[in-house]
Amino acid sequence: MIDAEERRARLAVRHRLLPSTRIDDIPQVADDLVAFHSSDPVTVYLSATARMRSPSLPAVAKALYEDRSLIRHHGMRRTLWVSTPEVVRLIHAAATRDLIPGERRRTAALLASSGIDDPERWLDDAAEQVLADLHEHGPSTARELGQRVEALRHPLQLSPGKKWAATQSAHVRVLLALCLQGKLVRGKPVGSWINGAYRYAAADFWLPGGLGDHDPRSAAAELASRWLRRFGPATTSDLQWWMGWTVARTKQALSDCNAVEIGVDGGVGWLAHDDLGPASSEPWVAVLPSLDPTTMGWKSRSWYLPEAAAEAFDRNGNAGPTIWVDGRVVGAWAQDPQGEIRTHYFERVAASRRRQVQARVAAVKSLVGETRFTVRFPGAIQATLLG
Repeated sequence: MIDAEERRARLAVRHRLLPSTRIDDIPQVADDLVAFHSSDPVTVYLSATARMRSPSLPAVAKALYEDRSLIRHHGMRRTLWVSTPEVVRLIHAAATRDLIPGERRRTAALLASSGIDDPERWLDDAAEQVLADLHEHGPSTARELGQRVEALRHPLQLSPGKKWAATQSAHVRVLLALCLQGKLVRGKPVGSWINGAYRYAAADFWLPGGLGDHDPRSAAAELASRWLRRFGPATTSDLQWWMGWTVARTKQALSDCNAVEIGVDGGVGWLAHDDLGPASSEPWVAVLPSLDPTTMGWKSRSWYLPEAAAEAFDRNGNAGPTIWVDGRVVGAWAQDPQGEIRTHYFERVAASRRRQVQARVAAVKSLVGETRFTVRFPGAIQATLLG
């Protein structure tokens, strides 16, 4: 049996949230979290630097866009993630490729209703043109591609006859399809590090060997094993939620990776087969961004999220910026328009621990400098913080 206190101790060590565990090897940090959430571009930078001895935004950018030791790609639950090349190939095989048939059907239906007689052939031709263009011109924005590839400018009719009917250029669907197929990845953004408008790059140009062709079942087992080593013990529903898998596929992956059943939170959880030792910890605090992998790691969160702290999340279960003390979410934070960082505590925290939190808040403020950013997935408390 592993109780909540030990789970919090394991979390602190494995997610490099203790001062003694911080490192400046950013790809290793990514592997220690399996992957960074990237639905909000700010998350990648602040999640990485929260675990670095010498936090540096340029160092994160270098890993992403010069070394390319971190790759941004669609993965679990259709969202964007950032992970090392080895892990991104596992994610692609175990999660992303499952999205291809449904996305292609939806796009073909839109094309058919927008005047294309042979949607399947049109899609294949458009994809070939995009890839040829990128191999000739290098990483490009959607706008640049649309200027050079006529097919991408074809108008798609969305919800015709409805009050919310709209027109959308085909580039949105074509580029997404190519990303899900593993033929495109997101490259460097337009503008600064907080911008989410990325250039597109041919996968085999950006990453030698592209995204590979792993066996989906083997990839799922390896990915589940990596996740358990960093987030275990966890329940079947925790893993299913994180991966976006069916129950059957989740159970298959747990079996294939030889996961060990263990009691947790009055129920049944799982550990990696070689991860049965206890964990030790020490007092710690952290100031984490929205969608941080630690905050978002589990579906069942009561062991680290007190009931009073529920407002740290939005109604869809997305975490806003959080304050942690000794493995529990005790507060939230937000940057105001003047660049000040405001904090809110959901429960009483000793003055000595608040001083430690404020030191971390000051570090974030210094790191961000003059940059102002808007949290894309704010918790319910955000309006109060900025009101």
